[in-house]
Amino acid sequence: MVERRTRKPTATKLTAADWTAAALEAMARGGLAAVAVEPLAARLGATKGSFYWHFANRDALIEAALLRWEADHTEAVIAMVQQQPDPEARLRTLIGAVIESTAIPGADAIELAMLATAGHPLVAAVLARVTARRLAYTAQLFEGLGCPPQEAAHRALLAVSAYLGFAQLAHATPALVPATPQLRRTYVDRIIGLVTGP
Repeated sequence: MVERRTRKPTATKLTAADWTAAALEAMARGGLAAVAVEPLAARLGATKGSFYWHFANRDALIEAALLRWEADHTEAVIAMVQQQPDPEARLRTLIGAVIESTAIPGADAIELAMLATAGHPLVAAVLARVTARRLAYTAQLFEGLGCPPQEAAHRALLAVSAYLGFAQLAHATPALVPATPQLRRTYVDRIIGLVTGP
């Protein structure tokens, strides 16, 4: 009986999604400058030819990675939050999920990398769209709680600023933010109380 060996996937078997995932991981580790074709190819066990099969150049890869980040870190989160039964539960789930994610080492790294490279033309366009989408969605939750549109927009800005600020603090000075799930839940309760209060 001849032993069958499983063939290791070749570089041509890599998909565009494999490359965009690797690009996002590189961004999370070292910012936009870390997205370089040769190191990514080495990391994936691929050739540069595999890269050029899927992308015309580095900017095309960055664009695709940014679109994936937008889908995974905004649209997928909104879809998950929408599963909740009412606007207050959605708001609590949204803020709670973002605050809780800061407890996972490296979970917020890609978000912070986006903010750190906000001046890059490719990043700026996606970041502006993502931020506008997040603010609009959060404002929609406040409107669902009975706030007039302008007030909902103000409260949305407060809520988004609170969780972005928390993510920044958790990354830069983790000892200064609530360290346990219970303390983070209490913190979320305080945010909800502040942003939904009179």
